[in-house]
Amino acid sequence: MKNTITMKKIFLPLLCVLLAGCHTHYSVVETTGWREPIDSRWDAAPDAEMQALIQPYTHQIENTMATVIGESAMDMDRKRPESLLGNLISDILRNAATRVIGKPADIGLMNVGGIRNVITKGPITMDTAFELLPFENSLCVLTMKGSDVNELLHEIAIVGGEGLSGIKLAFNRKGEVLEALCGGKPIENDKLYTLATIDFLTEGNDGMMALTKAVKCDCPPQATLRDLFIEYVKQQTAAGKKLAATLEGRVTVKE
Repeated sequence: MKNTITMKKIFLPLLCVLLAGCHTHYSVVETTGWREPIDSRWDAAPDAEMQALIQPYTHQIENTMATVIGESAMDMDRKRPESLLGNLISDILRNAATRVIGKPADIGLMNVGGIRNVITKGPITMDTAFELLPFENSLCVLTMKGSDVNELLHEIAIVGGEGLSGIKLAFNRKGEVLEALCGGKPIENDKLYTLATIDFLTEGNDGMMALTKAVKCDCPPQATLRDLFIEYVKQQTAAGKKLAATLEGRVTVKE
């Protein structure tokens, strides 16, 4: 009898922990993590059969990625408050809205964080396009009230700027909007404006929650930003032009 009672004292608490109905609570007291570099160490002993299998495809992909689609007339970087690549890509998006609404959108918007590389003066290859825009982001054309556009520009001012087309925006270092013009005119709260951007941002990502208030959102199929960029470069090449952009004072920070 004594042994039975002792066993119950030992195992019953343990069973309580294991049973689904147990009310014991746990909390995380520490977590650890690290970055694992993906480098040549992982290729120390490649599988010969697998290497032979993928070799024909590797060669084909390398040839495709090395294909020259155009030429850049200058080095182009991405930065805040305004940059050559921010202007170029937001222009591409604004003009691409033509396939949805029959004309360029009032506003083009591209987040600086979505531009993942720079363009250097000289040949532009398919590889350039994939390094510049590696994500499968797609065109979306929104219809927004002017009041929500103003809210969006305030969100952009807070982070120090983004790629904008069709807009002139000035703000101070506190993130307070000092001037906001669309098409050279003040933005009217009750007026509807069209805005072309990428689907990632329409969900409120990168702090642009105002985009979720759009009264309409149209995202056409098979219109990834990368494909739009490649198409634009090829059009410039066919017209005998090199890729170029200018800084126009679209987004400025004032003291």
